[in-house]
Amino acid sequence: MSSQHEITERKPLLKEDGTLTEEGWAKSLLLEYDRSKIRASWLRIKEWDYYYIINHDEQYGLTCTVSDLGYIGLMAVVWLDFKKRKFTQFDTLTFFPRGRTGLLPDSGNGVVSYRDKKIFIKYDYSLPKRKITIEAPKFQTDERKKGLKADIVLHQPPEMDSIVIATSWKENRKAFYYNQKINCLPAKGEVKIGDKVYTFQPENSMGGLDWGRGRWTYKNRWYWSSVSGYINSVPFGWNLGYGFSDRAPASENAVFYDNKIHKLDRVVFHFDKNDYMKPWKFTDNDKRLEIDFVPLFDRSSKFNLLFLKSIQHQVFGYFTGKVVLDNGTELKIENMLGFAEDVLNWW
Repeated sequence: MSSQHEITERKPLLKEDGTLTEEGWAKSLLLEYDRSKIRASWLRIKEWDYYYIINHDEQYGLTCTVSDLGYIGLMAVVWLDFKKRKFTQFDTLTFFPRGRTGLLPDSGNGVVSYRDKKIFIKYDYSLPKRKITIEAPKFQTDERKKGLKADIVLHQPPEMDSIVIATSWKENRKAFYYNQKINCLPAKGEVKIGDKVYTFQPENSMGGLDWGRGRWTYKNRWYWSSVSGYINSVPFGWNLGYGFSDRAPASENAVFYDNKIHKLDRVVFHFDKNDYMKPWKFTDNDKRLEIDFVPLFDRSSKFNLLFLKSIQHQVFGYFTGKVVLDNGTELKIENMLGFAEDVLNWW
């Protein structure tokens, strides 16, 4: 295993010159983010809060996004039907939000909300609860079910570990990625589409948060996989990712078991970039992770708005394999729902 630096002390994220105070990984948001300290145009600052929630028993789920990318903002909700291998996305764009979306400086307490004629999304954080409220009256599925309302509460145990990384780019050390992934958040609530109600209960439903802040370079590609579920009623999940910024100080690869982190080093996604529906494999350099992934559907999207472009493949499906915890315990994973993605952005 190569050296990975763990951040253990609370301090400001950035120095006066706009570079990171300390690079590495942490179990919580110890480095204090202050947007006003970023030495860059608003064009380069990217902020988002993204959630996914999956009912593993009933095989359905939801994702929601509030993002502010400087010259564009995306607010989106996606309904996932794993039995039918279908997804329905509903979104709205804002132009030149320039940070006015109001995303918080940390992932703890506070309120983030957005409303226009198409969609209302509100994140109300009062730990240990994260309340998500969504209203999208014009949302419509293929089955002609119309209108979506969601009220879901995610519970975050106070002692739970997450994975945080603070890394910069080799070509520009003032460009940085500050990110927290929180896995294994038990979910309770419901989503109503048309007149049908879909429920989420803590014993079968889990969510995850992707909290991202940073000053980015223009063109980047990333690979990311996330799972949050249970193994024999014990919370289990992982965050795997790489592909951009200098990860020499630390990777964001981690397994979570019973709310504790088990840090991995380098992980590689093996897949066919010409056919995302073919089976994938995941391996690591320490032989602690061997995973097979069978896709159900590819939530693919692309757009091209002059200088802003994106090609995204978020593939949902079933993961099977093994992981080895820090103490040598081997865990077997069988057909656990989650996703892996390949995203290329010019932003």
